[in-house]
Amino acid sequence: MLTVFYILSAITLGTAFLTILSKNPIHSAIYLVLCFFSIAGHYLLFNAQFLAIVHIIVYSGAIMILMLFTIMLMNLNKEDEQNKSVLTRVAAAIALGLVAFILLATFIKAQPVIESYQVSGQDYQSIKVLGKVLLNEYMVPFEFASVLLLVSMIGAVLLSKKEHINS
Repeated sequence: MLTVFYILSAITLGTAFLTILSKNPIHSAIYLVLCFFSIAGHYLLFNAQFLAIVHIIVYSGAIMILMLFTIMLMNLNKEDEQNKSVLTRVAAAIALGLVAFILLATFIKAQPVIESYQVSGQDYQSIKVLGKVLLNEYMVPFEFASVLLLVSMIGAVLLSKKEHINS
């Protein structure tokens, strides 16, 4: 079981780095799909089959299809891309360093919130229990997430529209 975890972790990290480092946006999207599948494998190792299936359906299916359509609609070409100035690159490197430092400090200083765990005996793997929790206690964040996805999809379509110049 430990070797499967190491293999999945290597695939996850490798495809995540390839997603970032790839110059072609379509290749990046494919690497991201592979990363999502390996993360679903991690969920299976945690014995969370429902979460793994939902992860594959939602992220690898719906979100990646939306991203691919957005990439294709935007028609990204290298000829249209402007070169970034040295100041912009330095500012991006400094921002990356600061974020990495803050994340590292957070992980080092992090302490567990719950000192002891109490077992309630309730099966949280059940879809019925998960549905009740999601649609009762977390209804507002669930609806906010759906509205956010809808707005981002509409924004991507509006950004990709080409403006017609009247002459």
